[in-house]
Amino acid sequence: MRNQSFNFDEALKQLQSGKNLLGTDGILTPLIKQLTEAALQAEIEHYLSTTSIDTRKNGYTRKTVKSTSGQFELKTPRDRSGAFEPQLIKKNQTKLSEDIDNKILSLFALGMSYRDIQKHVAELYGLEISDGAITHITDKLLPELKAWQQRPLEALYPFVWLDAIHYKIKHDGHYINKAIYTVLGLTTDGHKEWLGLYMSETEGAHHWLSVLTYITVVYKIF
Repeated sequence: MRNQSFNFDEALKQLQSGKNLLGTDGILTPLIKQLTEAALQAEIEHYLSTTSIDTRKNGYTRKTVKSTSGQFELKTPRDRSGAFEPQLIKKNQTKLSEDIDNKILSLFALGMSYRDIQKHVAELYGLEISDGAITHITDKLLPELKAWQQRPLEALYPFVWLDAIHYKIKHDGHYINKAIYTVLGLTTDGHKEWLGLYMSETEGAHHWLSVLTYITVVYKIF
């Protein structure tokens, strides 16, 4: 992302035309890759701590995975016996559904409690793995999420884009709508950076105001 030149005039034209920022240009791909690999690492650690097979870690298998936000090279951990079967992204799987994409991204949103994140991880896996594995994966993801949320930002962003991702999640036996508010900033040297992801029930002016107020006060970028 940082080795590409950025055209300010073209960016402004895209913003004025209302072009969707969340297409297949890969801006969101690093976040999806980061959390997917962390979850897979937690899976194999839990597997090795509970299996009766005499085995251990044995490097990674690499494959290209396509998502709605772009494609990326995924490192899948493996064990010496070959018995470990990852569940989030299975051995022969090379494509992520939009539903999984959005659920992974929503984990980066501010304001989610430990219990919320744990329930969210459980939804990602469905009935595939045990409660113990869900806890192990949640504990592995928390440092990744906190590091991203607390990372240092630039002092000035000449351009800031605002958009929202809409998706459905299962809650108390039925599906409800959620919106992930996304804030993308452009640095003075032409690099695009995600400033934040924020969760809400629906998209609306009131919540956009709270998002803008938060990043103004906390990040001081406006």
